[in-house]
Amino acid sequence: MKITMIGMGAVGAVVGKRLGEFLGFENMECIADSQRKTRYEKNGISINGERINFHFVTPENAVKSDLVIIATKNLQLKDVLVQIEKAIGPETTILSLLNGIQSEQELSEKFGKEKVLYGYIVNLSSTNENGNITCGHEGTIYFGEDSNEITPRVSEIKKLFDNAKVNSVVPEDIHLSQWKKFLLNVSCNTISALCRQTYKGFRNEITQDVVRQCAREVVAVARKMGIALTDEMIEENIRMTSSLNDEGKTSMFQDVEAKRRTENDYFCGTIVKLGKELGIQTPVCDLLHKLIKCTESAWD
Repeated sequence: MKITMIGMGAVGAVVGKRLGEFLGFENMECIADSQRKTRYEKNGISINGERINFHFVTPENAVKSDLVIIATKNLQLKDVLVQIEKAIGPETTILSLLNGIQSEQELSEKFGKEKVLYGYIVNLSSTNENGNITCGHEGTIYFGEDSNEITPRVSEIKKLFDNAKVNSVVPEDIHLSQWKKFLLNVSCNTISALCRQTYKGFRNEITQDVVRQCAREVVAVARKMGIALTDEMIEENIRMTSSLNDEGKTSMFQDVEAKRRTENDYFCGTIVKLGKELGIQTPVCDLLHKLIKCTESAWD
C-alpha cells in the first residue's frame, strides 16, 4: 500500500512513524510546502528523542496514493485541498484525522463522497516544541464509512493499522463516535486553553463543573441533529481527560502558549453557529468562543 500523509505535527508524526516502520519510509510520502520541507529536512522531526527520517515531497511532486491521511489543523484544510490533488487517483481513499465535524464534508465536495472515510484520533498525549515531540500516549484512531458499513477498504486499512501497531477502532456508529470526540474538543480543549490547565487540572471539581455546563450545550445541539449524545458521555470524557499525563496539555492550550491561532471557530464557534440555526441557546459556548477570540486579538 502506498500512503501519503500531510501534517507532521504530533499526530502526523506519531502515526506516520508507525506506518513508515511497517511499510518502509520509501512507501510513505509526507507532503510539505517547499519552506516546511527544507526546515524538516534540516532540523528533523524527533519523537521521544529519536529522529525519524520521513520522506518529504512538495505538493507538485506528489504521486498517486492508495491512502491519504490528513493530520493538519482545520485552519490549514483549504490549503490541504490543493496540496493533495496530485496524490488523489481513481482508487484513492482519504482519511481525515482533523478535529471537529466538518472536514469530511469539505473533502467530499472537492474529491467526491466515495473517496472519503470519517475519522479522528483520541487520547494522544503529547507536546511539540519545534519538531521535538514528547509523546506519552500514542492515542487511538477511530474511523469508518459514512454508512457505517464494514467495506473491504475499511477492513484493509484496519489490518494495516493492526500490523503497523497503530491503535484503531471501527465503531458501530462513526458519526456518534465523532461527535463524542467533538464534545471533548469543545469543552475540555477550550477550557484548558483559557485556564492554562494541564490534564491534572481536570480533576478539579470547579473545572469539571464548567466542562459540564459547556458540554450540555453540545449535547442539546447534537440531539436536535439526531446524534444521540448523552450526559454519561460528558462524564466519560472528564474521566478520560483526568486520567492522562499530569503535565500533558491539550492542543489548544499549546496553541495559546505559542500564540498561534486556535481552532476555536471549529469548536465553540461551530456550536454557536449551529445553535442559532436550530433555535438552541448556547450562552456558555458563546462566552468561551468570545474569550478565546479576545485572547487571540491580544496577540495582534
